[in-house]
This record gives sequence, structure tokens and C-alpha cells, in this order.
Amino acid sequence: MDPSIFKTYDIRGLYPDQLDEEAAWKIGHATAKFLRSLLRGYERGQANAQSLCVGRDMRTHSPSLTDALTAGMNATGANVIDIGMIDTPQMYFAINHLGTCGGVQVTASHNGPEYNGFKISGIDAKPVSGDTGLNEIKHIATALLHTKGISDGSVEKCSITEHYKNHVLKFLNPGLKPLRIVIDASNGMAGKSVPEIFYDLDIEIIPINFAHDGTFNHPPNPLVEANLQELKDTVIAERADVGICFDGDADRLMMVDEHGRNIGCDLLTSLMVPYFLQKNPNSAIVYDLRSSHVLQEEILKHGGIPRRERVGHSFMKKSLRDSHAAFGGEISGHFYYRDNFYTDSGMITLVHVLNILSQTDGSISELIEPLRRYSSTGEVNFEVDDKETKMKELARVYSEGQVDDLDGVTVQFKDWWFNCRPSNTEPLLRLIIEAKSQDQLDEKYEELKRLLGEPVDH
Repeated sequence: MDPSIFKTYDIRGLYPDQLDEEAAWKIGHATAKFLRSLLRGYERGQANAQSLCVGRDMRTHSPSLTDALTAGMNATGANVIDIGMIDTPQMYFAINHLGTCGGVQVTASHNGPEYNGFKISGIDAKPVSGDTGLNEIKHIATALLHTKGISDGSVEKCSITEHYKNHVLKFLNPGLKPLRIVIDASNGMAGKSVPEIFYDLDIEIIPINFAHDGTFNHPPNPLVEANLQELKDTVIAERADVGICFDGDADRLMMVDEHGRNIGCDLLTSLMVPYFLQKNPNSAIVYDLRSSHVLQEEILKHGGIPRRERVGHSFMKKSLRDSHAAFGGEISGHFYYRDNFYTDSGMITLVHVLNILSQTDGSISELIEPLRRYSSTGEVNFEVDDKETKMKELARVYSEGQVDDLDGVTVQFKDWWFNCRPSNTEPLLRLIIEAKSQDQLDEKYEELKRLLGEPVDH
């Protein structure tokens, strides 16, 4: 087994060169051992407490990897509840709805069709990442010499689609406007989940790339600008109210307004702030430290508590739990909800967007425009061999600002700020700069490039 498939937050690799059925069996075996060991001394009254959920995305090799993963779990004596082809947020719902000790979604998320992987969650759908068990699972799996064992566990196939639909739609307010929405499913799991959940509503959905047979008309990553072009063209041609692009496993989304203009996810989070704080006065709102300062300003303006956090779903989810925050957002398109087991959901985000658009006569662009108060580079990559030394140099050069090291190095001045953080897996530093004016942003960007070199596409 190639140990490099174990990433910071999940397991992912090329199929079958890095990740095949033998690796899946070992990972299933190791995951079941680890998750069931957490039950010791932990009272669980549910009948399924010793069981695990397994789900998969639409990739052509996901069924065989799921079967191998399940066989490895069964060999430890664990029972498996197979909930079929689902979006990743449905896995989080299933773990809580069925009361299992955890679950695994077979998916490579936004990667191309040549990839596959596993997202592992524990009790209550808490994420299992490098520092919360993934390294231990890696140790157990890579130590296994064979994929043999008596299958003492059972497999039960179970559809929870109707329960999931009811859960998502319980957040929908009465008085839905007859909106026209273009949705690009990126040939991923939104192509299955959106019809199941939303087609009965009094809205018009114009579907793009809803086929989910394991092939992709464009890479299923909505953060890449080129992947949004078809959505933008369709929104304009159809005179739609808004456009939404999901990633491969439908836990993330990006939005464009009725003119086809991008809506940054930090601006979308900012738009949702008064909506959530009206329902949850004085609540904390969690956001990743790359977000525009407009987000902090909106939270304070509406009486909330800003909670700035490290980048990454495990940090965001923990922070949400620790602060009992109403919701949180990352600029990567993940949106997290207290009333969704402190987990992220693309479908529930769509529901909240429908609610916001239905309670105003204005267009989405008119709602967003007052939030476009600053200029930003977005996140830019630089190839740097000694990342730690370079970040220390940045902190030294800009020591007159307010410096912190929550995630990489952040330096804040009165009229501008930047964050520079390291990639977990590559020799890259990721830079984002925000300023009060475009001229100032251009000046500071050129200044920082003299220290970091020329940006690279990645």
C-alpha cells in the first residue's frame, strides 16, 4: 500500500496505481478497528452503536472499492450499513440518524475520474483527520500483511433518502418565491441529490451536467474559474436569478449572480450573517482566516461573535462545536451548521440561499454589492522550498503590523492585510492579500512578489 494516499484530512490517490481493492480492504479493516475502539467507556444506547455506515460516489471504481472496504470491516466482526450512492453530507446525516459509531464515504471529491478515496467520520460524524485518528488508521492498515479473515460481520443495504430529504427541507421557510436557478452538478452527486430533494418545490431548476456515470464534462472543482464558465453562460442566457456549481461529492458549492459574476464564499457567508443572527442572537459565527474583513464587520454589526479559525474542515467543525456557533463558512465553499450535527452541507446551504432570496424583492447582485467593500487577490500559490524560513522572513519584514501565526503568518495593517500559509503536501506557500483599494492591493502584491517570486498555477 502506498502510504502517500493518507492525507491530512482524508485518504486519496490514483486508482488503481496508488489505491486499489487490496488497499481498500486494509483501510476498511483498520477503520473498523479504530472506530469501534472509541466505544470503550462511551455509553451508546442505539442498536447500531457497533456498526458502521458506508456510502459511495458515482465514480466507476467506487462500487468495487466499497465492496472491498466493507469486507475488511466485516473481517473485524463489524456490521456494515450500506446506504448506497450518496452525497457526502448524507453520510454525516446517516451516522447520526442511524446511531452508528462512524462511517466512510468512498469519494475523491473534486478530483478527476482517475482518483478515488475515503472520507472517514467517527461518532456523531466528527471528522477523523491526521491528528484525530487517521494516522492511527494508517499505522494499522500499512502493517497488515494480507487481506484474509473470517467475515463475522453482516451487511445491510439501507436507503435513507426520504429521511435525508426531510432533514434538509426542514430548514426551508414558508413563502418560497418562484425562482429560476441554474445548477451545475459537475457530473457529481448533486446530479442525484438535487432532483431527489428539490424537484417537488415551486422553483424552476435548469440542470447542467446532471449525468452521474463517472465521466466529467469539466473537472468537478468549482474553485477553478474555467469550470464555472458553462454555468455563467447559462445563467445569462436563461435570465436566471442565480447560478450554483457543486463539487463532485456535493459538500461544497460556488455561486454566481444573475449577471454571471462570482460571489466569493466569504461574501456569501457575510450575506447569511444577519439571517442567522436574527434567529440566533449573540451567537458565534466561525470563519476561516482567509475571509474578507467584511465578514468580521458584518458579524459585529449584527451583534454576533466573530470566531476566526484555521483553514480546514476538522478545525472549523471543532470550533463550531466548542463555541456552539450557529453556522460557519470557508472560502473553499464549505458551509457548516450547528443544527446539522456541526457538519457541512451543500444542500442545506442551497435551502438557506432560497430562504434569503425569498424574503427580499432585490436580486442576489443587489444583496451582495454592499459587501464588495475591499479588493482581494484571492489565494495565489508560490513555489517555495523552505516554507518555514520564508514565513519567518515575511513576519520580520512586516513586523510593524499586527502579526499572528494561527495558520501560517498573518499580518494586519490599518488599510490592508495578508495571510501566507503552507500547503500540507507540496512545496507551496498560499498567499491572500486584501486592501481597501485596488491601487493599494496592486502595490502590496508587487511588493510581496519580490519576496516570494512569481506565482504558479496549481
